[in-house]
Amino acid sequence: MPFEPISKPEPIDPTPRKRRAQAAGRWPDLLGLLRRRPETDLDILTKRILLPSLPVTDEEMARAMHQDRGQKLARQEMWPELAQLIEYTDAGRLRTPGGENATTLLAVGARADVVAAAEDALHDGTEPDPSGIDALEEVQAEFPESYPCALIAALAHIDIGWAWRATATDRTRPAHELRFLEHFKRAEDMLAPFDGVDLDAPSLASAQCALLASRRQPGMRVADDYERLIDLDPDSPRHMRALGEALLPARYGSYEVLDLEARRTVSRTAEIWGTGAYTWVYLDALATDSNALAQLDGDFFVDGLRDIVARRRDQHVINQLSAFCGIVMAPKTGKQRLSGPVEATRRQIHDCLDWLLENHLQELHPLIWSQTLLSPGLTPALPSRRALVAKGRQTALRVIAQRFAEDIEDGSSIAFSSSGMYRLPAL
Repeated sequence: MPFEPISKPEPIDPTPRKRRAQAAGRWPDLLGLLRRRPETDLDILTKRILLPSLPVTDEEMARAMHQDRGQKLARQEMWPELAQLIEYTDAGRLRTPGGENATTLLAVGARADVVAAAEDALHDGTEPDPSGIDALEEVQAEFPESYPCALIAALAHIDIGWAWRATATDRTRPAHELRFLEHFKRAEDMLAPFDGVDLDAPSLASAQCALLASRRQPGMRVADDYERLIDLDPDSPRHMRALGEALLPARYGSYEVLDLEARRTVSRTAEIWGTGAYTWVYLDALATDSNALAQLDGDFFVDGLRDIVARRRDQHVINQLSAFCGIVMAPKTGKQRLSGPVEATRRQIHDCLDWLLENHLQELHPLIWSQTLLSPGLTPALPSRRALVAKGRQTALRVIAQRFAEDIEDGSSIAFSSSGMYRLPAL
């Protein structure tokens, strides 16, 4: 058999690399090395990484299916059918292979035309045509007892409110902020008659959390609202990731509160995630604000990573976690470098890339790697899908090639399969 598992003779052992780095006085800056290494040399190494790449994944197809279905039903004005479908997916906690909530995607599709038209107008510097949002309000008035209809209209208001704030300039900021608040107030009024816990509807509880952005001092309500949401739908990582980002000092919390709520979430979700909730809560928070590392318990975070992988083996999740460890947690140098203990925690998490690659990665999802280069929630004008796929593949292969550079510089290759990572000796 031509493949040689790395767990057998001649394994790829990262320890010598670590000892050499430590002997040099510091752990190398991974992304810095990627920049400094001659590009032709690195390109040669990436060609020795044999990793199947999926430009379109099962996760993307599932997301597109739900979103397209919501959009189609809305365009055909089949509101009772759409409402019934949302209630069904909400009650059944239906989700994609990677864990995204089907209800969220249906609602995105249902309001997509209205929101896109408003966003385009604002980016062009003109007033959005109110006919779109008025039509959604008419639907909500026609079905006043239907929480899905209220949810779609309210979320459209929230999206348009964010668009007003995002397009503000120094000159227009006061007026745009007023419109932001007006849309959020209208959304709050529409959702007021419905309670997510009473109706067993996580989508409603999630919308209530979204409304926190318009409150001057949300305080402990942030933790309370997210606790209600996570208790309703503990299997969804999205809610825990949103909680972590919401509790950063730049939003509504502090590093101390962030760590406290991460631990509290673990205690409430242990049957599902083990210690994984600690990692989920911190994931987007760390990607947004690396100073959160100072409060992080590195051992607890790594335990959480292992518990997530043990419970959610989907390759979408494995790519997410690998990209996070490989890109977001790449050690820093120079002015970006934090204190010694903090950088040690960063290294500890970055080192998890080894076992994620060796034991769990089977196929590359390029879009995840390109999206990881962006901050969570960032929505700039993106290049084409083809460019994002190419960038994600290039980024992933360079990270992997750099990680195992000393092991494949002799001409050998690294291959990935469902049985794990293998080494192919040089011919």
